[in-house]
Amino acid sequence: MQDSNYKITDWLPTTKKEVTKRGWNQLDVILFTGDAYVDHPSFGAAVIARTIEKEGFKVAIVPQPNWEDDLRDFKKLGKPRLFFAVTSGNMDSMVNHYTANKRLRSNDAYTPGGGAGFRPDYATTVYSKILKEIFPDVTLVIGGVEASLRRFTHYDYWSDKLKPSILSESGADILVYGMGEMPMKKILHLTNKNLLKDSLNEIPQIAFLTDEISEIPGKENKGIKELASHSDCVKDKKIFTANFAVIEKESNKMFPKHLIQKQGDKYLIVNPPFPTMSEKEIDASFDLPFTRLPHPKYKKRGVIPAYEMIRHSINLHRGCFGGCSFCTISAHQGKFVASRSEKSILKEIEKVTQMPDFKGYISDLGGPSANMYKMKGIDLKICEKCVRPSCIFPEICFNLNTDHKFLTNIYKKANLHPKVKKAFVGSGIRYDLLLDGKQDKKEYAAQLIKHHVSGRLKVAPEHTSDKVLKKMRKPSFDNFLKFKKIFDKINSDNKLKQQLIPYFISSHPYCELEDMAGLAVETKQLGFRLEQVQDFTPTPMTLATVMYYSGLDPYTLKPVFSAKGKEQRLDQNRFFFWYKHENRGWIKNILKKLKREDLISELLFGKGK
Repeated sequence: MQDSNYKITDWLPTTKKEVTKRGWNQLDVILFTGDAYVDHPSFGAAVIARTIEKEGFKVAIVPQPNWEDDLRDFKKLGKPRLFFAVTSGNMDSMVNHYTANKRLRSNDAYTPGGGAGFRPDYATTVYSKILKEIFPDVTLVIGGVEASLRRFTHYDYWSDKLKPSILSESGADILVYGMGEMPMKKILHLTNKNLLKDSLNEIPQIAFLTDEISEIPGKENKGIKELASHSDCVKDKKIFTANFAVIEKESNKMFPKHLIQKQGDKYLIVNPPFPTMSEKEIDASFDLPFTRLPHPKYKKRGVIPAYEMIRHSINLHRGCFGGCSFCTISAHQGKFVASRSEKSILKEIEKVTQMPDFKGYISDLGGPSANMYKMKGIDLKICEKCVRPSCIFPEICFNLNTDHKFLTNIYKKANLHPKVKKAFVGSGIRYDLLLDGKQDKKEYAAQLIKHHVSGRLKVAPEHTSDKVLKKMRKPSFDNFLKFKKIFDKINSDNKLKQQLIPYFISSHPYCELEDMAGLAVETKQLGFRLEQVQDFTPTPMTLATVMYYSGLDPYTLKPVFSAKGKEQRLDQNRFFFWYKHENRGWIKNILKKLKREDLISELLFGKGK
């Protein structure tokens, strides 16, 4: 639904006509994205474009350009004064296009009507090559999840090979990794002063290619770590695997080094990131003048599914210190949590309540992990020396402040808003943070379960096998059982009929059929018929993906089993659905082969729940 109070110039321009309406003759930056243009703080292209606008520059967005015709979408706005910017969108385009079994998806949540086929495979590279061919002399900056996670040599599951840095393949001049507001501001002002080329090494959170390492100004005074070259990684899986361990350790430091990797006849330079955004800095990003609506051009093309999910949601923070081995959040958003102020959050809640289609329900007060708001080290000097990928695995760090009272207060204030009937928590929570028995955790759990669950609460134990969970960097399944008791008791005490919805993953490195059989038995005994399940998808720059590709643990270089090939992966997935008649005979035969007949009666013929 569009708000009739808005006019077309309240959105950033997407066409020449819209540019003219603003009285502009030339644009400073033109941003191409694989997503539809939704002017909302959950859509990366909108955030970056609004940041550019806030800095005083003229910017336009070209959403989902046609890369297969005469390329008019790439030419229609002409040449920008400063640079082109390119992102594949909120997702890696290959994850967007294909299932874990490499089946082409029939829909795209970031396209009007959910239509498929509106962006290419490897969208960042395709868009960049086109722009470089048409406008070879214009600076090209790439960013977003796809660019961020493919900045080094990486394993690409869909082509089943190691690929070089996306900078090498795309021909782009600069890569911005992570959340891009801070580096984008630097790039804008340096380009405007014609100082960009000589300042690349001084801009945090970017990557670029150079001919010689000796060209890096002040190299001898900087913390620099040289990685194994791309060609060496391709020759030897063990070298690639050891390389990843270095990258991950540096990524998890508070003050990481410059990383260098030879890519062909050039050198990839990856500068350390900006410090974690301060409260003032992250507030400034969320307080930008978003309409919170899709561009009017989509009015007759149907709803945008990804927008429908988040239109009435509020993001409280960024970053995640969970360090799960299969997750890309910390690799992109960072390990250290950046939290908004209560004032900024309540201001956005007020804005949501004024939307014409708001019916009184906020769909999510969340974040990457919903209950990490305002959490950080108690003594930051200890954090400065730490290289742990996770602050809560294998146990919760003694130096981590896990106080939930700030979050509980926000939940209460959201519910007190006169136009809010309910403010739900739709993001998954880390229940292992709630089990120490402290009063603030008890109050949070009670507030959450009594007032902020829309009938179903999502949590992610991911597996039941401790052997597999250790490789996932997840806590023991016993923690889930403890939280389930808390959940059930609060529901019982308050006469609520709410469900706990656990997420599980099959085919993760180290997971074998016997582990899946155990998962099926344990979840059946708990009364679950699983819905929220997925097959592990190897995505660039995660520990699990490196283990899947190489068959080695990067930190021990010892062998790791991974289910490979369509048949092996589907076999693991079938255990989730033990209750389907067509799977029972097959499961019985598998358990006999595994010499686990003891599970047959429990799984197939026991009464269970």
